[in-house]
Amino acid sequence: QVQLVESGGGSVQPGGSLRLSCAVSGSIFSVIAVYWYRQPPGSQREFVAVITSGGNTAYVDAVRGRFTISRDNAKNTIYLQMDSLKPEDTAIYYCMRRDVSPPQWGQGTQVTVSS
Repeated sequence: QVQLVESGGGSVQPGGSLRLSCAVSGSIFSVIAVYWYRQPPGSQREFVAVITSGGNTAYVDAVRGRFTISRDNAKNTIYLQMDSLKPEDTAIYYCMRRDVSPPQWGQGTQVTVSS
């Protein structure tokens, strides 16, 4: 059974940084794309970033240049480095794989950006 487990959330002041991790169990890790989504308070879940099995990346405009997604295939882990954080980045952050139906989500990790 493949599982996705997020960690690394917390509270930070505007302009600060956090690094989120998504640990993916199972031997399929190196061949799948993994996505980061977030759900701000009172809003719908939204796409943040994706990294393919080949290491190609894509970002939503709101985070491009501030967030960096990466993967460590030896550790079966996806990272989301978040710099220059803004209050509007406050959300629950989820990692997801959609090579299965229905897509599989982690439990989420809370990120709060506030002064």
